[in-house]
Amino acid sequence: NMPDSNQKKTVYEGRYLRLCIEGHWEYAERSNAGSAVIIIARTPADKLLFVEQFRVPLGRNTIEMPAGLVGDLDDDDTLERAAVRELLEETGWQAGQVQVLMTGPTSSGLSNELIAFVRATDLTRIDAGGGDETENITVHEVPVAEAAQWLARKMAEGYPMDPKLWAGLWLLDKNPDGTPLL
Repeated sequence: NMPDSNQKKTVYEGRYLRLCIEGHWEYAERSNAGSAVIIIARTPADKLLFVEQFRVPLGRNTIEMPAGLVGDLDDDDTLERAAVRELLEETGWQAGQVQVLMTGPTSSGLSNELIAFVRATDLTRIDAGGGDETENITVHEVPVAEAAQWLARKMAEGYPMDPKLWAGLWLLDKNPDGTPLL
């Protein structure tokens, strides 16, 4: 159903987020970027790249696929450029090719943020990664065949796990419609 009123009110606007009320809905919008990318990246040694970093809202480290915002630094940014940039910045791996697989909402009841799954291939190791000056990222290279079990072990150890990680595993070898990669 539509909100009670079409009148959207901004109740808070910070540097990165805007909190809005529209009818009975309260939600967040990004004020510095329109969307984000999650990068599914397999190395030539058949390892999947994950990153570990401290996330303030959760108060602890999380395991994630490399990811980042689109358009937070450059208005001409694209999903593809953001994916290449963020993968290199976070993991030290340069993608020779990236393919946008699908875009959808991250949490449609909370935010209008969209996220795109991007498959990165033809990877070359350039440096150690670890993020920019504001980040402290640990890179994990996990054999593809062991990735689901590794994630389950990390979850059992207490790491918060975004369910999108398992969607990323599914999209590693399949297209969004379920057809296998050629």
